[in-house]
Amino acid sequence: MKITKNRKEVLKKIDNNKYYTLEEATVLIKDISFTKFDSSVDLAINLYIRKTNIRGIVTLPHGTGKNIRILALVTPDKLTEAKEANATYIGLDEYLDKIKNGWLDFDVIVTMPMIMTKLATLGKILGPRRLMPNPNIGTISMEPGKAIKEIKSGKIDFITDRYGIIHVSIGKISFSSKKIEENALELIKSLKHTMLKGTYVKSIYISSTMSPSIKINTNILDKKL
Repeated sequence: MKITKNRKEVLKKIDNNKYYTLEEATVLIKDISFTKFDSSVDLAINLYIRKTNIRGIVTLPHGTGKNIRILALVTPDKLTEAKEANATYIGLDEYLDKIKNGWLDFDVIVTMPMIMTKLATLGKILGPRRLMPNPNIGTISMEPGKAIKEIKSGKIDFITDRYGIIHVSIGKISFSSKKIEENALELIKSLKHTMLKGTYVKSIYISSTMSPSIKINTNILDKKL
C-alpha cells in the first residue's frame, strides 16, 4: 500500500522505540492528527487479566466531546423529567417496537427498574451491542433525569474485551492536550480503583482516528496516580 505524504510526516514524528510520558503523548497526539473532522482520542489499556471481566464507570472531567444520543424509556410520570434533562428520545412502548424492527439510532438507554421486564425480550438485540441498561453503570434508575445529566456531563463505562483490553474514547482532538491528559488520568485512576489491588496494567496506548498509536510509559504514570 502506498503511504501518503501526511502519513510519512506523521511516522517521522514518532519514535517507536520510546515510551512517552502521558504529558508528552497528549501533546504528540495532537501534532500527528491530520483528519479534516474532529477525530476521537482513544486509550487502549492492555491488562494481564483475560478471563475476568473488569468493568467500571468514570466521569471524565472534560467529557468525551461527543453528542450522546440517549433513549429514555420511562413511565408517564417521568416524561417531563427526562425531557428537562435533554434526552434525545423519550417514550416507552413505541420505542420498544422500533427496536424490535431494527431501529438502533441511539448510544445509551436510560430506564427504570419496573421497565426491565419489557426490555428483557430485546436482550439478543441490545446485549451484543452493549446497549442493555445496567444498574452497575447507572443506566437503570428511579431518577432517570439525574442519570441522563450524568451521562451528558461525561460519565462513561468501560469493560475489558476477550483479550483483556479496554478501549475507551477520552475526548476529541480539538481538546487541549491538558484536557486529554486529565481525562486519561481520571480513567486510569478509576480502573485501578476498580481492580482494587495488584498491578495488572500491561501497556497503554493512545491514538486518534486514523493516527498511529503512541506507547505510554506506565512506570512513570504510576507515580502520578
